[in-house]
Amino acid sequence: MLEVSREVECAEPIGTDVIEVPAREPLDVEVRLESVLEGVLATGSVRATAVGACVRCLDQVSVDVDGTFQELFAYPERAARGRKVGATDEETQEYEVQDDLINLEPVLVDAVVPSLPFQPVCREDCPGLCPQCGFRLADDPAHAHELLDPRWSALAGLAGDADAADPTEKRN
Repeated sequence: MLEVSREVECAEPIGTDVIEVPAREPLDVEVRLESVLEGVLATGSVRATAVGACVRCLDQVSVDVDGTFQELFAYPERAARGRKVGATDEETQEYEVQDDLINLEPVLVDAVVPSLPFQPVCREDCPGLCPQCGFRLADDPAHAHELLDPRWSALAGLAGDADAADPTEKRN
């Protein structure tokens, strides 16, 4: 058994269109490597900082991400024997030890992406943007628009004429 702690940079962004761990951002990886009959069992955790946009107000969001993983990296002869048994590549995702090395990158991606928030927000009570003008409601919580139903617009014109006339005047 071997325990390793490393800080590595991700080569490509990891995440979704809304939030991701940017390329060249450090990933803190702790992994325990155990020799088992079938290959090498890698168990560990990954920590990183993801950045994106708040889904309500579009401000920048920074989120700490913690993911865990456990994956078996099969020795090549064991993996070949397992494929002969009848399992197809679509049914199982299998990792192999290649030249006494394991590639943890796809495992780390699979650990980070599910740990990302589906709808990141800058704060839990973020009011978002005004649907009429796009104003940030956090800057002025009393922000509002007087909306007039278009079906009543003709009556609004009549109300404006009535307000302009002096009620004490007599009409001839």
